Amino acid sequence: MKVLAKGLGGLVLLLAGVFALAVQAAPAVLERPALHSVKAERSVMLGLARAGQRLVAVGERGIILLSDDDGTHWRQAEVPVSVNLTAVQFVDAQQGWSVGHLGVVLHSSDGGETWHKQLDGIQAARLILQAAEAAGDETAIAQAQAMVADGPDKPFLDLYFQNDQVGYLVGAYNLILRTEDGGQSWQSWMQHLDNPQGLNLYAIRAWRGDLYIAGERGLLLRSSDGGKHFAALPSPYEGSFFGLLAAREGLLAYGLRGNAWWSADGGETWQALDTGVESALAAALELVDGRLLLAGQGGELLVARPGSRSAHSLPLRLAPGLASVVQAANGSLASAGLSGVATEQIPEQSAQR
Repeated sequence: MKVLAKGLGGLVLLLAGVFALAVQAAPAVLERPALHSVKAERSVMLGLARAGQRLVAVGERGIILLSDDDGTHWRQAEVPVSVNLTAVQFVDAQQGWSVGHLGVVLHSSDGGETWHKQLDGIQAARLILQAAEAAGDETAIAQAQAMVADGPDKPFLDLYFQNDQVGYLVGAYNLILRTEDGGQSWQSWMQHLDNPQGLNLYAIRAWRGDLYIAGERGLLLRSSDGGKHFAALPSPYEGSFFGLLAAREGLLAYGLRGNAWWSADGGETWQALDTGVESALAAALELVDGRLLLAGQGGELLVARPGSRSAHSLPLRLAPGLASVVQAANGSLASAGLSGVATEQIPEQSAQR
């Protein structure tokens, strides 16, 4: 079985044996609500987002945590599945989505307090087969039939919603779906991508009206026509890109072995950012002051100015196995990873560099 990672090279989404058990138990975990635990804050958490002033973290066994005091205290939300969740996004303080293993898609309309399932891998595979049959593509039909036979074993790894209606989900083996009605219905979008090898799709973001996807083996795709077609971009790197950051002044693609590349022209050209680290880069964000923050798998924190050729280390390390970071409303840094959720103050001595 191919090993998949989200956001960092060393944090495997599921060990092979555990993943096999999860697939076998798919019907149960897709219907079993997430259990509440007093140790929820220390659970493996893989995704983190802001919902207005609130922090929302998602992770293993369907656990979703909420904080209304910038990460000082956390509480569990009501979640209808006990499937590992990999990513979360809110388009405003109320409307948000989360995706994860077994093709799960969850939606919340109350700031993350409660969630309902919009889609799972069984339904997604059927949608993909229907799209392939409608297109009359025999190769795609055979692949979709195999996907249906496999059951819900394909994870979604990232998502991007333009607003509360139009959104995309991406995942393993070129898996991509699109909605135009807030997730009430979904369409397979696999045939809209220039990805003939069916490479894993790890991240999707928008920048200045265009959509971008990053994936394994240096895959970079761009759509300049509202998502109708994603064309391959020249890639500066042959290793996997685990994340994309859409900053105000450009795009940052990052991934294995400390690799980070900056583009100020929509992916036409890329400039290497010397990070000085060898571990995989797990997450990145643009701070409110415009600096770019990168987090390494080993807990390293780096900052760089847009367009600069090198990053410098912050005098702060987070717990190893980091998966996601976000800046809280009070300016502190919230993180999620193997050790759960945590918050730290960004060192002031780096503020003027």
